[in-house]
Amino acid sequence: MGVQEVTSQEGREPIKGIFSTQEMKQVETGTGVRKSVQKTFWFVEELDGKIEVQPLNANYIPSGKKRFISLEDIIARFQPEPEFYVTTVFPKMQELADTVDRADSHRNNGENFTAEFEYGNALQVDEENVRANFGLGLTYLDRGETGKANNIFERLVKLDAAFERKHKHLFNEFGISLRKNKMTKQALEYYDRALELSGGDDHLFYNIARAHFEKKDYARCVDYLLKAINSNPDFDVVLKFFNWLLEKELVPQDRISEVRTVVRTAEIAASRKQEVSTAMGDGIQLEPSSTEESIPAVESVFDDDDDDDLFLQS
Repeated sequence: MGVQEVTSQEGREPIKGIFSTQEMKQVETGTGVRKSVQKTFWFVEELDGKIEVQPLNANYIPSGKKRFISLEDIIARFQPEPEFYVTTVFPKMQELADTVDRADSHRNNGENFTAEFEYGNALQVDEENVRANFGLGLTYLDRGETGKANNIFERLVKLDAAFERKHKHLFNEFGISLRKNKMTKQALEYYDRALELSGGDDHLFYNIARAHFEKKDYARCVDYLLKAINSNPDFDVVLKFFNWLLEKELVPQDRISEVRTVVRTAEIAASRKQEVSTAMGDGIQLEPSSTEESIPAVESVFDDDDDDDLFLQS
């Protein structure tokens, strides 16, 4: 894997690889001032027309805060380092990925202590590795070690990269695990950070509603369930949740009419959709939306012993 030549011509390949910058520094010595050149290495990647740069840490792993720069800046200030990428950085990145893969495999097999060891090895190389931090946090939560899990939470909530779309599955799993371990305050702070960085979607709104429900803040719970159903009118889990809240008389008095209207409107829409499907004949089926495909069947809305049926995959 090499670095593509940087040109301003249209039709070029996206930029990806290691680049360096140099900066002249003045260092005071006992006999005067000495000039030295400081060289910094960066991992540079162009995605969707935007060029993102990230510094390398002492272990030659891309780590730390990312930022976007222009093509003109790359041409003017950055020097390609293709050999360094091939011989040093890429092997280090692959070794780190393999370590995290092994850790994930051990965690998925219930081998939590071995998983903790492997995640620890990964974090020694890159303390900001998102997958390793999530994995270690989930390992601690699985063991009920909420003190150690809270330390990981405090680290993750400061990492912007933890809330990127590519980490959404781990993000959801960690937030739900925080709530299940009665760390509701942390779960809500974590979700607030997600709203701040990436905005909301139906699943995030739903998970925030669940956290407020745990706090018995039913008004806020209803607020976020409404946000979820407005974002996705076909969100069946939310409708079941609303019906359950109505049945248990947990909806605040001033919101009952609004909730009933939302539920009734959704039921009418679902009924009409079914009528259209039936009218088209048994040989033709309406293609389900991607959202419908991602939501599991729900047998009951609440089961204190096991509410994994409400674990929303993205």
